[in-house]
Amino acid sequence: MSFFNSFLFYDLVFLILFSTFIFIFLYKRRKKLDREGWLFLYRTSWGIKLINSVGTKYKKPLNAIAYLAVACGYFLMVGMVYLLGKIVYWYATIPELAKVTKIPPVMPLIPYLPSIFKLDFLPPFYFTYWIVIIAIIAIVHEFGHGIWAKVYDVHIKSTGFGFLGPFLAAFVEPDEKQMQEKKIFPQLAILASGTFMNILTAVLFLLVMWLFFVSVFSPAGVTFDTYSFSQVPIASITAVNGVQVIAPSSENILKIMNDGLNELESGTTSYLSTKEMVSSQNDGFFLFLYNDAPAIRSNISGAITSINDVNVYNKEELSAELLKYSPGDVISITTSDGENIETKEVTLESNPLDPTKPYLGIGYNIQQNRGGIEGKIYSLITSFKKPNVFYEPIINPELATFIYNLFWWIILISISVALVNMIPASIFDGGRFFYLTMLAIFKNQNVAKRISSLVAWLILLAVILMMFFYSFSFFI
Repeated sequence: MSFFNSFLFYDLVFLILFSTFIFIFLYKRRKKLDREGWLFLYRTSWGIKLINSVGTKYKKPLNAIAYLAVACGYFLMVGMVYLLGKIVYWYATIPELAKVTKIPPVMPLIPYLPSIFKLDFLPPFYFTYWIVIIAIIAIVHEFGHGIWAKVYDVHIKSTGFGFLGPFLAAFVEPDEKQMQEKKIFPQLAILASGTFMNILTAVLFLLVMWLFFVSVFSPAGVTFDTYSFSQVPIASITAVNGVQVIAPSSENILKIMNDGLNELESGTTSYLSTKEMVSSQNDGFFLFLYNDAPAIRSNISGAITSINDVNVYNKEELSAELLKYSPGDVISITTSDGENIETKEVTLESNPLDPTKPYLGIGYNIQQNRGGIEGKIYSLITSFKKPNVFYEPIINPELATFIYNLFWWIILISISVALVNMIPASIFDGGRFFYLTMLAIFKNQNVAKRISSLVAWLILLAVILMMFFYSFSFFI
């Protein structure tokens, strides 16, 4: 597909047209704009009637839900502080993590971010995605602030949009004086309501994504995450590509290796590896090397969809089909990467554990075994997908993938925005939320302010350390 027929081309055209529209819009209304630093604010009364209507009509149930919103706020705040501390710890103790993730830990969300940093573990992020998601998340977030402000009889002065070039924001402006005169709990509810609405948005779109996925996608093959590999003592490696290794070490091995796949000998056994794979390992005593197996020798990649024209839909079916053959048999393996289909002839070898059985040499990452909070969240979001199953859409593949990825990004960004907004620092909702909590505990404004200020400085220190360890890892 040529660039001019790709969605990226139309997306870039949309970016240019939208940026032009924003420039003209701001220029014509320049007298109505208020400037705060680099941000231009355009105040309106749009949505106030709807906010007042919802806040008045459903005041009683919303008052009850406020307790859930506040609890959600505390949960998100604790979760974000824990996550921030864990990331600092990871970058400090695992320098290789920075080279794997590639993207800086503090990075604004911008269109084409995965392409800019070559992040193959994230789907494309188009400008069209960005503008749709920002509109959904910002409006829902601010609508939440507005309706709970109305529930507690805080006047909404204005609504509107903020502009930083083509980058947009939405805002609801409550009467700050009225809000500060309220008791602590109503203020907590109003502050937490925006992130609470973002979490509800994530849950809603998780359901929508699941319904879309099970309706449109069907199993079509088996995915594998790696080739079979072994842990090999560096001291046992005697040759690389037939060239003898003197004083085996990672550095000396890398000097001999070529680009692409290399053959490394350890005793009478041959292994395969690339320069990138060896250089990423800093153990000093062992290397993880690919076993010299048919899959990697034949460069089998993508999802395996059939063996000798027999379709396989999961790894159990793949294993059962392979067991029909013997070592030395030549089989036809068809693979797909979602766009291209390829068929290769592969000669099976003897399984190292049982020489009577055939051996292809692929491996799987078992996603169910992910631990910790992150693993549980990941498992929940992807629970409708069977591990190591390759799915194909029954409708137009580009359209189906575009819609699915849009839902995926909405969920991810909704949760991210909710977490970031509850950071206990003054520029976020979490800053005043934390201050009010300290005020409720200590009953003293000066103490609450000092504790809030200290925590904010600690958060800033954690961010600085995180960026330092991230940057320092590239010089190791």
